[in-house]
Order: sequence, then structure tokens, then C-alpha cells
Amino acid sequence: MSWSTGLLGFAAGLLISVVTAPVGVSGAVFLLPVQISVLGVPSPAVTPTNLLYNVVAGPGALLRHHRSGGLRGPLTRLLVLGTVPGVVVGAVIRVFAVPGPSVFRLLIAGLLLPLGGWLCLRTLRRATHAASVSVREPSPRTITRLAMAVGVAGGIYGIGGGSLLGPILVGRGMPVAKVAPAALAATFVTSVVGAGTYALLALTTTGDIAPYWSLGLACGLGGLCGGYLGARLQPCLPETALRLLLGVLALGIGGLYAVQIVR
Repeated sequence: MSWSTGLLGFAAGLLISVVTAPVGVSGAVFLLPVQISVLGVPSPAVTPTNLLYNVVAGPGALLRHHRSGGLRGPLTRLLVLGTVPGVVVGAVIRVFAVPGPSVFRLLIAGLLLPLGGWLCLRTLRRATHAASVSVREPSPRTITRLAMAVGVAGGIYGIGGGSLLGPILVGRGMPVAKVAPAALAATFVTSVVGAGTYALLALTTTGDIAPYWSLGLACGLGGLCGGYLGARLQPCLPETALRLLLGVLALGIGGLYAVQIVR
């Protein structure tokens, strides 16, 4: 890896995580297209490289949430118990079932387009009818099952799962201040497990499966700094604007890959 590539990866991780950390998203969901299109990481190695980013970047925001007491409570435990087995299954599926770049682009578009549209619609609806709609929080069993399903998707996509769990749980009526630390903790733990699973699979399978260690570390160090800053700024930033921004970014990236599939 050249120094310019490493610097670009650091800057991308820093900028993305500053914006995404306040709402419980590590930023890997938006870093992944940068790794493919700008940094040239091949598939499927891009998935464990993204998980490595989460492992390095995660402690920044988690340290801040730990100091503020945000990691206490049962939600963190429920999310981790669900996502850990799911991410192992997702990693195996990613290596043996969907290794091709065309299929991978389809997965990116299929995940980001509905996620972005859902984020935007929920954000605008909350801004318009904030006081008129009461949503019941999901049960612990529902949370664990949802976390397992998202863990599978996260293992395939290389995002740890928190970027999907956060907006879903917030949309189900849970406050961002409660969901964000738990989602980031689940992302960190499942990323450790997922990266380890890919490393083991690389020992017995041919192809670009192992993470690009130096690039993943460079992006992760940027995310480490940005995540801490984003978590620190969470009480000061407008929640509605951040949710809407995340939705627009997801729609734009998903649309880009959808166009590439058509071409």
C-alpha cells in the first residue's frame, strides 16, 4: 500500500465516522463503496477489510459511550447474542455463495436502496408527526431474532450489522441515545468475530479472502478518531438532519451501483 492510498483511507474513515457515529453507525456501510471504487480492494477481500475497519474504529466511539454510561442495560447484550452467530453464517455465505463482483454490487444496491428510502421516509414522518404517533418498542425476543438476521447480512456485506440495527430499532420507537451505543457495541463484537472467520476461511480457500491489513488499519485509525469525535458531538447535533443525511447517502450509493449493474 502506498502512502497516498493509506492517507486517503484514513481521511475517508475519519470523515465518514464523524457523521455516522452519533446515530450508532460505524460508517463501514459507506466506506465499502470507497474501498471498491477508489481504493481498488477486490471482492470478496473488501468484506473482511471492512470488518477490520470496524474492529480498529469501534473503540473510539465506545470509549466515549462507556464514559457516559451509554453501554449499560440489556439492549447491548441482546444485540451481541443475535449478531455474533449471524455474522459467522454470513461470512461463509459470502465466500462460497456470492463471490462475484456483479452479485456483490447487486447486494450493495439491494441493501442500501431500501435502507436509504426507509431512513428518509421515517425521518420526514417523525419531523411532521413527532407528537401524534406512539410506537411500541420491540420485545427482547424480537430484538434477538432481528439481530441474528442482520448479523447474516452484515457478514455478507462487511458492515457488522449495527448500521442496519440502529435505524430499524429507532424506527420501532427506541431512542437514539439508547440504541446508538448498543448498535456500535454489536458492530464491534461481530466485526471481531467476522474478521476472524474470514481469516480462517482464507487458510483453506483460494482467492482474495483475507483482509487487506494495512489499508484496513489506515481506514480504521481514521474511524477511531472520527468515531470518538462523533460520539462526543452526539448531544449537540440535530438528530433529524443526521438521519436524513444517512438516508440520502445510502440512496445515492445504492443508486450508483444499481446503474453499474444495468450497464
